[in-house]
Amino acid sequence: MALSLQISKQRKTWWLVSGVLTLVSIAAMAISLSQFNYPIRPGLDFIGGTRLQLERDCAQADCSAPINPSDVRAILSEQGLGDSSVQVTSTERQKNQGVSIRTANLDVEARTALEGKLSEAIGPFDLESTQNDTVGPVLGERILSSGLIALLIAFAGIVVYLSIRFKLDYAVLALVALFHDVFITVGVFAILGLVLGLEVNSLFIVALLTIVGFSVNDTVVIYDRIREMIKLSPDQPIDNIVDTAVNQTLGRSVNTTLTTTLPLIAIFLFGGITLKNFSLALIIGFLLGAYSSIFIASSLLGWWRSRSESLAPAGMAQELEDSSEVEDEAI
Repeated sequence: MALSLQISKQRKTWWLVSGVLTLVSIAAMAISLSQFNYPIRPGLDFIGGTRLQLERDCAQADCSAPINPSDVRAILSEQGLGDSSVQVTSTERQKNQGVSIRTANLDVEARTALEGKLSEAIGPFDLESTQNDTVGPVLGERILSSGLIALLIAFAGIVVYLSIRFKLDYAVLALVALFHDVFITVGVFAILGLVLGLEVNSLFIVALLTIVGFSVNDTVVIYDRIREMIKLSPDQPIDNIVDTAVNQTLGRSVNTTLTTTLPLIAIFLFGGITLKNFSLALIIGFLLGAYSSIFIASSLLGWWRSRSESLAPAGMAQELEDSSEVEDEAI
């Protein structure tokens, strides 16, 4: 027997789930804002500074115990860098034998002195694994502002496109679903930043833009089917139309999500650290996109249309007339 979802009948359940996730995201972002001055823990790309990634050379150093972050912070405090971020890292070869330090901008002399002090206290480092990056605060702010502007432009473009292809209420409700996906994805990364020290960089903005594109594509498919069924069966209750449309497109939505998520899982498991965080954001966003398209965007449209004047016979007739004119013009 094929799975048949009752979207409209259980819409309060879907809204409750999304509401809880949204409240948790708000709480996590509020805590993150109080700690980092950002709703998520920002990486070097956004706030500027110097990042050192060092890995202990176990051929010369005693690696029987993991690196103690307190020892690293003590050395940083001696150098006047007590507010720096310290995270012990692991590699495929060694577990908890690396350290990632994010601090204020350091010149070559200060960085060399810091590496020397750390080497004396912790043990020699593998020079081939040593990495350092420096980003100025002005460039970091520019990257962040450019990313946010790109996200806002994407939202605006989607509203315009959906308003032309469908109607304004379709566009607004689809935008609510898109905001739901982006907001909760950011909330999950806020939690990961607080619990695991996960930082986001410019690739995170790219991931959010990709999530928006994927989610709106799935929503358009469902909305297109709803519009077709309204034209074919204008006398049916909108809730029945929504349920039928969602169930008819359910297989396509699930298959599309699976085929895009499986490669991302492989990248997350076997990719590098940069691609790992990027793929994790896409996995979370794509799953949320499928959920919001099926359960949120469709149920919101059914709820709105059932309480708006567009469900009146005259409104239905006008919608049918508009659809027929569009088709005639296309022919």
